[in-house]
Amino acid sequence: MTCSHLIPILVPFFWLYYLLLSTFHLPHATSVSFDFDFSHPGGYNAANISLQGDAYFHNQFIELTKNDRSQGSDNSIGRASYNASVPIWDEVTGELASFTTNISLQIVIDRTSGKSGDGMAFFLAHYPSRIRSNIIGGSLGLVTSGTTNATGDDRIVAVEFDTFLNEGTDTSANHMGIDVNSVISKAYVNTSVPGKNLTSGFVMSCRISYVNSTQRLTADLQIGDASYHVETSADLRQLLPSAVSIGFSAATGVETELHRVLSWSFNSTLGGSAPAAPSPSPSSSPSPALQMPQGQSFFSKVPWKVVGPVIGVVVVVASSACLVCLWRRCCGKIKPAGENKKTSEKAPASVQIASEVAPANVPIASEEPPVNVPRAFSYPELEEATDNFAAENKLGEGGYAVVYKGQLINPNRLVAIKNFKLGSSTIQRRKAFEDEINVISQLKHKNLVELVGWCIDVQRDMLSLVYELLSEGSLHEHLHKTRSWLQWGRRYQIILGLGNALEYLHHICRDCVLRDISASNILLDSQYVAKLADFGLSRLMDHGMELKTTCNLAGTPGYVDPEFLKIGKRSRESDVYGFGFGIVLLEIVSGRTPAPASDHTATEASLLKRVWRMHHNTTILDAADPKLVQESTREHHAQMERVLLVGLWCAHTDLSKRPTIKDAMKVLTSTDMVIPLPLPAFMAELPRLAADDLSRDSHSPNNVLSSPASRV
Repeated sequence: MTCSHLIPILVPFFWLYYLLLSTFHLPHATSVSFDFDFSHPGGYNAANISLQGDAYFHNQFIELTKNDRSQGSDNSIGRASYNASVPIWDEVTGELASFTTNISLQIVIDRTSGKSGDGMAFFLAHYPSRIRSNIIGGSLGLVTSGTTNATGDDRIVAVEFDTFLNEGTDTSANHMGIDVNSVISKAYVNTSVPGKNLTSGFVMSCRISYVNSTQRLTADLQIGDASYHVETSADLRQLLPSAVSIGFSAATGVETELHRVLSWSFNSTLGGSAPAAPSPSPSSSPSPALQMPQGQSFFSKVPWKVVGPVIGVVVVVASSACLVCLWRRCCGKIKPAGENKKTSEKAPASVQIASEVAPANVPIASEEPPVNVPRAFSYPELEEATDNFAAENKLGEGGYAVVYKGQLINPNRLVAIKNFKLGSSTIQRRKAFEDEINVISQLKHKNLVELVGWCIDVQRDMLSLVYELLSEGSLHEHLHKTRSWLQWGRRYQIILGLGNALEYLHHICRDCVLRDISASNILLDSQYVAKLADFGLSRLMDHGMELKTTCNLAGTPGYVDPEFLKIGKRSRESDVYGFGFGIVLLEIVSGRTPAPASDHTATEASLLKRVWRMHHNTTILDAADPKLVQESTREHHAQMERVLLVGLWCAHTDLSKRPTIKDAMKVLTSTDMVIPLPLPAFMAELPRLAADDLSRDSHSPNNVLSSPASRV
């Protein structure tokens, strides 16, 4: 073979050599997609989120600012951002990305002062995200205070949810705005619908989109049935670096406010068409061998600016080696293969460069149900749903309200409608209504009854709350009436569900919600999932503060803590016992009511006293329902004994010896933890709550006690 014969072969190699040397950037489609649900442990991977400042994970959401009165919650700042950079425009082609993000968020103000401040924001900024000094308060943790035109690494584009009026920069104390390198919004909308604004306490949903073809940034916020929209033009190439950090920022000044992110999905495309809205996908986990951020493909994480040139150099070197070998072979510098065995063995092996195809960019995330936001109903809607509040639709009656079954049209679902009684004083009715709506609107948990909406009809003097209707009724009906028999497996799941709800209320919520927990206030859905109901008897107690006293007795006879009845004080410990958990545990296993209705002289301690005596005699399993014991296995018997012991532990007369709900749940779900349960000093004579102690309070206009059978 002569050199002239190699010219057709060498020409393509020289062209490849030229192209690779002339450019180190290969344009490609880059996408980022993820879907995080922070309200479920399996809905996200904490390694994918970077937290800064005061931000931290709760079991149900990300808390961006402090939630600790003992250390002070003012002058707080926090950020939560995605832990990888997100390309938003191409430095070579100048092409812009399109993106869409959906957020579920909540802002909770200090109800004692009624003041708000300062707010939170979704941002795009320099990667990696960093918090500078002097960016608290009205700066929302975004830019240095007083900055009106951020430059360099301080540049930001953000959608703010502002809850404080800063003179000279804000138009109102309640607005959503789009910020460009400043917290003086380029465009804004006031969230002015009464009861449906940023500080109403509702879980809000927001969709933020950027379309590359129009360069329009839009934000749509939904609070109940109120909608808010804002948009503006923004050429991100002129405003931000090519790859950015995305996430959330919040700050407080002299006031206290909580800023929470419950879920977050994001989808962007660079080098392709605008992305569709992120859609839920089945829950899955990345392989241990490939620890990539949730919902992101391998190739979207490759640092192409570094890897691209390296690949180019490798290909050039390999091509050059091949060319040299061919040229030397052609010109007779080396002998052909086979002519010299030794030389043949040293000849270079052929080089093959294989290309790897990237997997489809499928988000890896748990499926997130749509956020159900409570809405306002009109009185005619509730009339139609209940057939004009027909007697046959009446479900029950409580201390302040009558409850009806209803069939709504929008949304199409069965509900329980709670009408506050007209016979009560107006002040009491409205306060009970306000308490209940304020508490429930801030809570979201699978073991709490869902609030669907409410109705305020001033003309008819009507106050109503609309809840989901649970098909299997109350736990009381199953334990003590003719409803279906509950086998141990279901009872145990109900116990764990109650514990999860209480743990959420005590250790996750900003305030301890001290409830009336009784078998009648525990409702069951079609799958026998337990849900706590009747928040109308809730009381709020700030974490870390001294106990609050009250002249109202809130609770059901048989479940009320003697300490609370004696001095009118509430605590976490009395909630674990007096508001249900300890006594309900004993009731679920034994099948006995804590205060039999047929014995008016019985004390609330009757069931408790019986179980304590059996524990003292080392025969605690005898306290269980005989039918339950007979049909269950030895493993179930061990669970029953453990539940009874935890019930006694929670109901200990010495407050200092009671567990937190978190400790109680650890023991319930363990098989080897030892329960620190010394016998109480009152074994000789358990303390009694005389019936006249309760009857004396039953004549008070402030009393909200009612029998278990009357709870709905």
